[in-house]
Amino acid sequence: MRNKLLASTLFLAALSPFTAAMAQTPDPAILTPERVFANPSLSGPVAKSVSLSPDGELVAFLRSREDDVDVQDLWAAPIGAGEPFKLIDARALVPDAGELSEAEKARRERMRISARGVVEYSWDEQGRYILAPLEGDIFLASREGGTVRRLTETEADEIDAKVSPKGSYVSFVRDQDLVVVDLASGAETPITDDGEGLITWATAEFIAQEEMDRDTGYWWSPDERYIALQRTDESTVDIVPRLDITGGGASVVEQRYPRSGRPNAVVELYVRDIVGGGRVKVDLGDNTDIYLARVNWSADGRTLYVQRESRDQKTLDLLSVDPATGASRVISTQRSNAWVALNNDFKALDDGNFIWSSEETGWKHLYLYNREGRRLRAITRGDYPVKSLNGVNQTTGDVFFTASMRDGKELPIEQQMFRASLRRTVAPVAVTPGGGWWSASLNRTGTAYVGNYTDLGTPTQSGLYRADGTFVRWIEENRLDASHPMYPYISRRGNVTFGTLPSHGETLVWQMTTPPGFDPSKTYPVVMQVYGGPSGGGVKRGWQGATNQLLTEAGYIVFRLDNRGEGDRSAAFKQALHLRMGQPEIEDQVLAANYLRSLPYVDDSRIAMMGWSYGGFMSLMALTEPDMGLASAIAGAPPTEWSLYDTHYTERYMSTPQANADGYAASDAIPRLPNLTGRLLLMHGMADDNVILENSTRVIDALQASSVPFELMLFPGQRHGVRGNERQLQQWRTYLDFLDRTIGTRAPAARD
Repeated sequence: MRNKLLASTLFLAALSPFTAAMAQTPDPAILTPERVFANPSLSGPVAKSVSLSPDGELVAFLRSREDDVDVQDLWAAPIGAGEPFKLIDARALVPDAGELSEAEKARRERMRISARGVVEYSWDEQGRYILAPLEGDIFLASREGGTVRRLTETEADEIDAKVSPKGSYVSFVRDQDLVVVDLASGAETPITDDGEGLITWATAEFIAQEEMDRDTGYWWSPDERYIALQRTDESTVDIVPRLDITGGGASVVEQRYPRSGRPNAVVELYVRDIVGGGRVKVDLGDNTDIYLARVNWSADGRTLYVQRESRDQKTLDLLSVDPATGASRVISTQRSNAWVALNNDFKALDDGNFIWSSEETGWKHLYLYNREGRRLRAITRGDYPVKSLNGVNQTTGDVFFTASMRDGKELPIEQQMFRASLRRTVAPVAVTPGGGWWSASLNRTGTAYVGNYTDLGTPTQSGLYRADGTFVRWIEENRLDASHPMYPYISRRGNVTFGTLPSHGETLVWQMTTPPGFDPSKTYPVVMQVYGGPSGGGVKRGWQGATNQLLTEAGYIVFRLDNRGEGDRSAAFKQALHLRMGQPEIEDQVLAANYLRSLPYVDDSRIAMMGWSYGGFMSLMALTEPDMGLASAIAGAPPTEWSLYDTHYTERYMSTPQANADGYAASDAIPRLPNLTGRLLLMHGMADDNVILENSTRVIDALQASSVPFELMLFPGQRHGVRGNERQLQQWRTYLDFLDRTIGTRAPAARD
């Protein structure tokens, strides 16, 4: 850190005459990698994990420290007058953060948490307490008086901590067992005591955490009488030896990794009676080769609802369970010829009815059911997908949801919150204005919400609003004024345009950012950024990340297309890649490349692609597709053979290797390597426990065996992402250097 500026000047001087001149006479308005990966963050004061207290009187949120963007504190703000205040100071409570346990490291990796300090928190349903795990121990903040109480101080990590709904207990997992603490007496009660080795209680298994968007393995009933908890037996899962290579040496991790087509862990569900002390097993059926998808309680705590997903993911059953006996019955079933998408839209209502969503019409919509699982009515309908159910006001019957829609039709590049009705099917009413990208979190009663908004000219802002959209107060205004850390560089932000391309009856959306001083009479190299796989999509009217500006400052047009299979779109749009990953996505990216070459200001000989994870897979596939004609590509942590990846994700889209041998063969990167059209930069974390390093070493081996030159950057100790400012700075210096040599000022085409 002390020599960062000197080192960066020497590095830039070695790159090219252009960058050397920049280093000698820097323009303060030019954004540099050194500034992007430094403190304070260029994003400004962004509130993360914002939530309203259950009574709607207080807002809690996480904020990065100004002196260290990688450490977060817990803040709160009253909804009326008064400034935000720090509720939990991570550094004050735990000045010297120690090493996390392997279980907690893995859990945070699954949750994509890279920060330290306070990384998550939860309210009790009365709004009296906020529980915050901090560096392996647990702290309880009392709303009355603002006191913070340390609940644990042990060598073991306490993970997945929760405060019970009425605030009587705190629960957590320690050493693979569930423990409950009575807050009145301070007494600890072990709920299980045989968690060890391959048996784990109350923790979501690897597959649930990584692929099913389920981060917990236990659930309190609303009346605090019961806890539903899962038991996981990993003895059936294959051991995949994984090298964990750091700067200080290497170790072999005997990782239990369920590869596609191979056995999963056996997951069972139990219910513990906190009052009576008994425990019953929930009847999930005779077939143990299933997924425990979701678990929810009825509002009165008398019924446990369990979503059971078949191994092939084409059937999703909703079970109604008696918590006293564990007896279950199927009350509703969703089916698909491709896969049934999981979601978090299940909402139990006070009258015994519940809301659940379905894609049976081809678009995801919300429906009202009675307690027996009989559908009563559609809450939403139209040619657009509901993104998420945000909340319900059960007094007024208002249902709030998020969607990318305008006038009842899909509009993928924007997102708003809308209001519908429990009582009848009506045209939704927009609660938030259009023109950008909104996300929202409602309080329990559905009377107020925290709204997060961004657009091309507005970094993420967080505000408190009444349910009708009336603004109450800022949580983090994040005003882009002279005090904002990004302000010195905004004059050189590139111009962003959006457009569409047709493909196989679908409409693809794209965005393009041009460099500062763009002159359409000249030609420019292009960097195609890609993810390409099933996700929320990347093309949106939202604030553009600072790394995008590093690319435009280097003289590149930055282009992104959301291909078929990518984005929260129709079922048909998403299912286009069913059984043939890497085929329709590349067809659409070829379409995009041809469109770029049709533009007079694009140098068609200098087009590159870059992506990470699925985007790394896409970069490899595109660089080996002659019709793309890429000059270079950067592939980060790419899955290169889908039989090496996990069950739930891969089988959802590709079935098993045994049932879809042709599809797996077509998506294997190795046979395509002789078709490389340009230079490759391959990157991977050397401790990756998600896309394991074998995915890249097989590419390394094949290219070396064929005497094909390529470039390689490995990151010791890093898992599926590169963490920390210093390493990310090195990563982006490497990106920019490689691009400059292959499509930039030092590229052969640029010199000719």
